[in-house]
Amino acid sequence: MDQLNKENHNRLLDSLNKVKESFLIKNPISFERWNKAQEVMPGGNTRTVLHYEPFPLAVERGVGTHLYSLDNDCYLDFLGEYSAGLYGHSNSKILTAIKDAIDSGLVLGAPNKWEALLAEELCARFNSIDKVRFTNSGTEANLMAIGAARAFTGRDKIMVFDGSYHGGVLYFKDSPSPVNAPYNIIKAQYNDVERTIELIKENMTDLAAVLVEPMLGSGGCIPASTEFIKSIRDATQKCGVCLIFDEVMTSRSSSGGLQELLQVNPDITTLGKYLGGGASFGAFGGRSDIMALWDPTTPNALAHAGTFNNNTISMSAGFTGLTEVFTASVASDLFNKGENFKDTLNDLCKRYDVNLQVTGVGSILGLHVRDGVILQPPKYSSSELNKLKLIHLEMSLRGFLFAQRGYMTLNIEMKDIHLEKFVNAFEDVIVSHKDIFSSRV
Repeated sequence: MDQLNKENHNRLLDSLNKVKESFLIKNPISFERWNKAQEVMPGGNTRTVLHYEPFPLAVERGVGTHLYSLDNDCYLDFLGEYSAGLYGHSNSKILTAIKDAIDSGLVLGAPNKWEALLAEELCARFNSIDKVRFTNSGTEANLMAIGAARAFTGRDKIMVFDGSYHGGVLYFKDSPSPVNAPYNIIKAQYNDVERTIELIKENMTDLAAVLVEPMLGSGGCIPASTEFIKSIRDATQKCGVCLIFDEVMTSRSSSGGLQELLQVNPDITTLGKYLGGGASFGAFGGRSDIMALWDPTTPNALAHAGTFNNNTISMSAGFTGLTEVFTASVASDLFNKGENFKDTLNDLCKRYDVNLQVTGVGSILGLHVRDGVILQPPKYSSSELNKLKLIHLEMSLRGFLFAQRGYMTLNIEMKDIHLEKFVNAFEDVIVSHKDIFSSRV
């Protein structure tokens, strides 16, 4: 490391240590809670993504688009429960729907009045979905979709993409995770059209499905090119391979998901996150001939278990959310608001000539400490990761919450003033550390 780079590196570490100290001073109760939690949970944590350095801020309650910490500070919520918090924290129609469900009795153990209504709405919204079944999470939805593809094709292999995330047991970031479900996996590079099509053709006799996010979510909010998605659609159709779109995150891009904007219909679509109205939810649906495998009125049907698949809270809140709150016009407005917000942040980065940029689609965005076009998940150095940590903590001290890796989402209750406040705070962070963010160390 040359002298200049060493100086930049030391400056970064010094700034990060100072902001960590400020974070601790501001959040002593959260720190105490975290220390106590470590006595009974590994690392004081039961959901890995919610841990970050130096310790996670603990939240007591949420109202509208704001969160309130145990330390009694107010924050604008730009994390949005990793896109599940589309409706904010206190939408009156959603809360009424949940109350109605609770008042009707919990864990009924039978079909209820809401599930078929929600299914009808999903089938109407998504052109690719003829029939649908519910699960408890997006993870389960993807597991069942893979099972359907393997049963329908009689093949074994599943193609995924480097950096993709399809749930807790379907995470394909670098080396294979030991907790991943033991599928026969072929990994391709996102947005690499030529090699992806080659791999589909080379493995067509054994390939059951291509599982792809129309935008890499956890992998950095990297949109798929239209050429990439349409080429995969064409190749899978020619080779008799099921195309599965994981729209657990991106279904909010329009009333019919990102697939509607891309004008590409997969064979199976998986859903989750906000579609349960804030309650646990997942769903998978698609072509009638594939979904018929799960029809219990037919001989040799596939079994699909799940105690809470049709729980009344998720079904009621999900149906109300789609029919009364997240209408087509609201979806369009939120998408445009996110695109404008992204452009504003990128213009700010260009104006100050810093090595930062924001990617994403609509209301789901990712902050990167890189310039240039990003087509695959970046492989960040420790210094680059420290820059993300610095931004995250600096923005937290200014009253804004998002993921330390740079992931952020908007919710439907956000106003222009909230976005303006974020932009102003972000500009202040850039100005305060311009020498650090201009450096490529």
